[in-house]
Amino acid sequence: LRNIADKNGLVCLMHEKPYAGINGSGKHNNWSLSYTDGNLLNPGKNPHDNALFLTFLCAVIKAVDTHADLLLSSISGAGNDHRLGANEAPPAIISIFLGEQLADIIEQIKEGGAKSTKSGGTMQVGVDTLPELPRDATDRNRTSPFAFTGNKFEFRAVGSSQSCSGPNIVLNTIIAEALDYIATELEKVQDSPNFNEELQKLLQTIIKDHDKVIFNGDNYSQEWLEEAAKRGLPNVKNTIDSLKALKTEKAQKLFSKYRVLSEKELESRYEVYKENYDTTIIIEGNTALEIAKTMIFPAALKQQAAILKNLKALNKTGIKAGTSSLTANAEKIGDLIDSLSSAMATLEASIEKEDTDAIISAMSELRSSADSLEKEVDDSIWPLPKYRELLFVY
Repeated sequence: LRNIADKNGLVCLMHEKPYAGINGSGKHNNWSLSYTDGNLLNPGKNPHDNALFLTFLCAVIKAVDTHADLLLSSISGAGNDHRLGANEAPPAIISIFLGEQLADIIEQIKEGGAKSTKSGGTMQVGVDTLPELPRDATDRNRTSPFAFTGNKFEFRAVGSSQSCSGPNIVLNTIIAEALDYIATELEKVQDSPNFNEELQKLLQTIIKDHDKVIFNGDNYSQEWLEEAAKRGLPNVKNTIDSLKALKTEKAQKLFSKYRVLSEKELESRYEVYKENYDTTIIIEGNTALEIAKTMIFPAALKQQAAILKNLKALNKTGIKAGTSSLTANAEKIGDLIDSLSSAMATLEASIEKEDTDAIISAMSELRSSADSLEKEVDDSIWPLPKYRELLFVY
């Protein structure tokens, strides 16, 4: 992408949130699981295939609920923090979207026994056939971070600058753990004449324990934030806090058990991810400070000087018309210059302390002053492309 952009005189931005107030950029990681007979997340048309599908579906539900913190840590970063928890994917709360029909089937399993389905008929794992589920029959609920889309899941939280390999390492490992648990339990009853009933009991237990992660509604709504809190779902909105999931005993046992990452390798990744985050924030802080000092601040002074020069000329000639508006404009720009100067001083002090939280706060304050000045400074004086030029001039 960067090479092609360069050949065409452009620059490819991989930043997750280049513009405030406008949806950023990310990746949809499409994930499924296949075996020699085909896709294990493809709803079947016979009792055996349906039992297989529901078993693997429940494994995913169990895995995502148990390790939502690890999934969140796998997509955390300085760029994605600008999007995390805002009105675009990814929400800071990991939940699963199943769609109305499949959610109804899961609810039936939770309640136990065979009941009527939304499409008619009866349903019992491994005995009666599920209603045929059309592939991708829903609108895919774009607010959901982890959505079932007919025969796969979409993990919609990966940042545009990130590789999908990291999230897939986590996904594959947590699913392996869930399948390990299910296989171990089923091996105990594999020769039982009531195997299907035992399977249904197992899936029922899994759903009862983990269905709190299933949510088909608007993941950005205040109601969901409140409901998720009642359900006990984690809501972590910044990288530093989410990376702590890598240091837990739960994570260490998980990755070492399946020989994916040793405790030392996991600790190394935590240190590298944290250092990358800190370094990125400090670089962004220094860049913002340099732009403000050497470009925006001088431009604001130049605009104010031009107004004062005009005002002086009017006063010299005795012309009163326009002087009050010019004075007000000069004062407004002066106030913004003061705000910009204050923000620069705060940012500089924060960078010296290498306090990333303070740097982020100071950059936000600096940006607010700079954005306001952009609206007041003449295009011929402003040293950078303005937002309207970046967004609407081709």
